[in-house]
Amino acid sequence: MEPLIAALLRPEAYDHPVGTIELLETHISWVLLTGSYAYKIKKPVNLGFVDFSTAALRLQFCQEELRLNRRLAADLYLGLAPIHGPPAAARFGGEGPVIEMAVQMRQFQQQDLLPAVLERAELATGALERLFEQLADSLAHFHATAAKAADTAGYGSAPQVRAPAIANLDVLDATLGADPRLQALRRWSEAEAERLAPWFEARRASGWIREGHGDLHLGNMALWQGRILVFDCLEFSPPLRWIDLSSDLAFLVMDLRQRQRPELAGLVLNRWLELSGDYTGLRSWRWYLVYRALVRAKVAALRLQQADPVNPTTATAQRQQIESYLALAEATAAESAPVLLITHGVSGSGKSHLARLLARRLGWIQLRSDVERKRLFGLWGLPSREPRSGDLYAAAVSEQLYGDHLPRCAEAVLGAGLSLIVDATFGQRRQRRSFAELAGRCGARFLILDCRCTPALARRRIRARLAVGLDPSDADLAVLERQLRHWQPLEPRERAVTLVAEASDAGSPSSLADVETEALSDAEARAQLERLLSLLGADPAAAA
Repeated sequence: MEPLIAALLRPEAYDHPVGTIELLETHISWVLLTGSYAYKIKKPVNLGFVDFSTAALRLQFCQEELRLNRRLAADLYLGLAPIHGPPAAARFGGEGPVIEMAVQMRQFQQQDLLPAVLERAELATGALERLFEQLADSLAHFHATAAKAADTAGYGSAPQVRAPAIANLDVLDATLGADPRLQALRRWSEAEAERLAPWFEARRASGWIREGHGDLHLGNMALWQGRILVFDCLEFSPPLRWIDLSSDLAFLVMDLRQRQRPELAGLVLNRWLELSGDYTGLRSWRWYLVYRALVRAKVAALRLQQADPVNPTTATAQRQQIESYLALAEATAAESAPVLLITHGVSGSGKSHLARLLARRLGWIQLRSDVERKRLFGLWGLPSREPRSGDLYAAAVSEQLYGDHLPRCAEAVLGAGLSLIVDATFGQRRQRRSFAELAGRCGARFLILDCRCTPALARRRIRARLAVGLDPSDADLAVLERQLRHWQPLEPRERAVTLVAEASDAGSPSSLADVETEALSDAEARAQLERLLSLLGADPAAAA
C-alpha cells in the first residue's frame, strides 16, 4: 500500500471527528470514507486513456471533477482538501507542505449505491419505476442545457468517436490475450465506424455533441434524499466527455440490461426520448451500446490486473464482469430483424397504456403521437425548431404528424435495427398503408395492434383522464366524436397482420378513482399483455 494512503487510514490524520475509516479503490482512484465525509484521491497512474502521473495533472483534474460534478450533484461535492506531508505522516490540515489534493464530498452509505439497491430488491416496483423516471427527467434536462461543443474543437467527429472504441479492444486484447469474441467485435466495430462516419459528422454539425457526464453507469449513482443522485463525472479526458448525448445515455441503459433489468432500461430510454425528442439519434444506438459494454469490460480487465493475487474472490468477480459485458456486446452487435407495430384505436381505447407495457417488457421504443403532436407546438419536452400555433388537432397538423414527423422518427429507429411501437390512432387507411410501406423499406416485420373498446367506455376514460390532467393527450370528447365519424376499419389484408386487444365494458365504475384504475393500470390490460407477448413470439416470463 502507498505510504500516503496508509497514513490516511489513521483517525488522527483528519481535522474533524471520524468513525471507522474505510478504503475503496478503483483502477484510477482511492476513496477514503470517514463517516461524515469521503475523500477521493487520484492514483499517480498513466493508463493511456487517463494520465494522473504528475501532481500538477492530479490537481488540474481534481478542479475539473469539482466543476463538472456540481452540475448534477452540487450538494455532494464540497470542495478541494489539501493533504499535508510528509507522506508517511500525511494528514488533512497541519503545517507540513501540501503534497497531494483530494476532492471532499459528503459521504453516503455504500448500501445506497444503485447496484446494491437493485440487488437487495427492497423497493416496490412502482417506487423503483418512479425513481428511474425522475432520473430520466433529470438527465434529459441536464443534456438539454449542457454546453455545446465548438465547431473547431473536433469533439464528436468520426475519428474521435471511433478511436476510444478501438482503444477499448486494444486494451482487452492486451489483457485477455487472443479471444475470438474480441476479434469478431473488432470487425463489427470497424465496419460500423465506417458505415456511421457520415452520421457522426451530421450529429456533430447539428449540435448534438455536448459536455455530458461521460461515465453514466449505475456505480456512479446513489439514492440520496429520496432521489437518484448522479456523481463522478468523467473529468480526465475531454474527448470522452464531449460526446453525443445518445452515447451518454447508452451507458446507463446498457448497465441496466447487463444487470438483468430490461424493464428499467426501457423505461429510462423511452422517457428520455419522450422528453428529448431525439429519436433520429438512435441510428447509432447499437454502436454506443456495444461501445459502453466494452468500456466496462475494459475497466474490469484493468482491475483484474490490479487484483491482489492472495485474494481470489476479487479476481473471480472481475472475470465474471468481463464475461457478462462481452456477452452483452456480442448480443447487441448481432443482426436482428426489427418489428414495426402500430396501434389502431380511438382516443380512450387504452392503446397508450398497452403500448407502454409492451415497450417496457420487450425493450422496444414507444413513439407516442400525443407527445409528438404537442412537440410540434413547443408544448412538450424539447420543442421543434419552428413551433406551430393554432389547433393541435387540425387536419393540417395531423397531416404533418402522420405524413412527415412520425415516419421520419420511425425510419431512424428501424434503421438502427430497433423494434418500435408507434402509438397513434391510425384511423385512416392511408396512414396505416404508409407505415406498412415504411416497414417494407426498412426490412421490418409489420404488425397492427387493434385496441377495441366501445364508444361508451372511451368516453368514460377520456372524462377521467381530463379530470386527472396528468396525461400528454389533450384529446377531448369532441376529438373522439370526430374520430368515430371518420373511422376507417381494418381491411382483410390488414387483419392478417393484426393482434387484437379488446377492453371489457362490463359495469359502470362507481368513482373517478375506479375509472382511472380501469384506464391506467387494470388487471385486464396486463392479461392482454401476456397474450400479446405470446402472439409476438416472446416468452412473457423471459420478458419480465
